[in-house]
Amino acid sequence: MSFAQTLDNLPLQKSTLVRGFEELIAPKSDAELESMARTSRALTLQNFGRTMRLFAPLYLSNECINNCRYCGFSRDNPILRVTLSVEEVAAEAHYLWQAGFRQVLLVAGEHPKFVSGDYLVECVRALASDFPSIAIEVGPMASSDYVPIVRAGAEGLIVYQETYQRAVYAELHTAGPKRDFDYRLDCPERAYAAGFRRLGVGALFGLWRWQDEAIALAAHVDYLLRRCWQAQITISLPRLRPAAGGFRPLFSISDRELAQLVCALRITFPQVGIVLSTRERPSLRDALVSLGVTMMSAGSHTEPGGYTRRGTEHLHQTVGGRIIPPDFQDGEDRLATGQFEISDDRPPERIATILRQRGFEPVWKDWEQTLSG
Repeated sequence: MSFAQTLDNLPLQKSTLVRGFEELIAPKSDAELESMARTSRALTLQNFGRTMRLFAPLYLSNECINNCRYCGFSRDNPILRVTLSVEEVAAEAHYLWQAGFRQVLLVAGEHPKFVSGDYLVECVRALASDFPSIAIEVGPMASSDYVPIVRAGAEGLIVYQETYQRAVYAELHTAGPKRDFDYRLDCPERAYAAGFRRLGVGALFGLWRWQDEAIALAAHVDYLLRRCWQAQITISLPRLRPAAGGFRPLFSISDRELAQLVCALRITFPQVGIVLSTRERPSLRDALVSLGVTMMSAGSHTEPGGYTRRGTEHLHQTVGGRIIPPDFQDGEDRLATGQFEISDDRPPERIATILRQRGFEPVWKDWEQTLSG
């Protein structure tokens, strides 16, 4: 039985754990929320100590064959695109290595012509000696296609379902292979079968009612913990941010509701990692550190070449499937277009300092391939 069947039956057949989670995300008074926060803090300290894993995304390509109404990389957006060479990827990675990072997330739009399995293998292999923890966030692939990437040195795979509502998903994804809801939904299991030891899932909050998405996400995590029991599971809670194309969130989740969601997830899943990105503003990120978040990105760029400005000589636009040179205006910044705007642009060392001031130890590296057996 796949999770697709579980999801379709979810309204009528919630597990005891998911029903408990549903109660935790119901409207709460300030006193009730504070009680949840105390429990969440205690469980986080018990299971993770006073540590915070830091990582950085490294964007390989913003080429994409999908039309997703909310995404800056959507194929019909007239953005500046580029795919970094392996050498340029290595240069970006070296920048991050010098900044202290030993955990990196390789991100790319879905385009087999530019981001092939062989290309990903080469990128991972080029970074493996310097980065003990390499994860990928790319278009879903077959399990057999993941195997060479794992063998090259990748240990984590991140895939957001975006929305767990089938009708909403179909409306938002109008062209490309990403239209296949079930293939994306089953991606973590294919990755697990290929040997990935860390699986990350999440929903993009702002596409549907947050409570409905959260319940489906909790059910997915519950399923993966039982089905992929040898893997570490992490949960990401990205909120929709402005991006090329001008899509605006259809639904909102307030800061208070996001904090409640973090606490509810920690209480329900005491040993699961919770990830917070630079989509959120600094003050909120600082506040959520003590509530249940265990992993944060820092100093992020969401455009290929953003750290070193590599690849700018290859910039182009793709119009109707045709690659055309960009028409730069005087003074225009010649850099690839990012996937979305970030809110926390503080450098990594500043975030590390703030964590220490709050009594947390920033962890740049906590996984070594040679120790995995």
